[in-house]
Amino acid sequence: MPIFMVERQFAEALAISREEADRINLINDEEGVRWFRSFLSADLRKTFCLYEAPSADHIRRAAERAGIPADKIEELTGMVEPHGVIVALQQPV
Repeated sequence: MPIFMVERQFAEALAISREEADRINLINDEEGVRWFRSFLSADLRKTFCLYEAPSADHIRRAAERAGIPADKIEELTGMVEPHGVIVALQQPV
């Protein structure tokens, strides 16, 4: 399944409770989306989140239902290891 990076910009510093994370994960499950983790900017107003989903549209629908932004969604095909090797993130079909 494709892997995506989602960039989100928040008006205020992000504060999320366990209950809110559980609610978002439930919505994600219903939309076929899996949230791996999010990286926070120093001011806590921007996140970079890794997801697995059938498509970017699935992520957009989940974000809309959860009431959170999804400003930029980029499908990722690989990553570069510190020693310079490029590794595929998904198996070819």
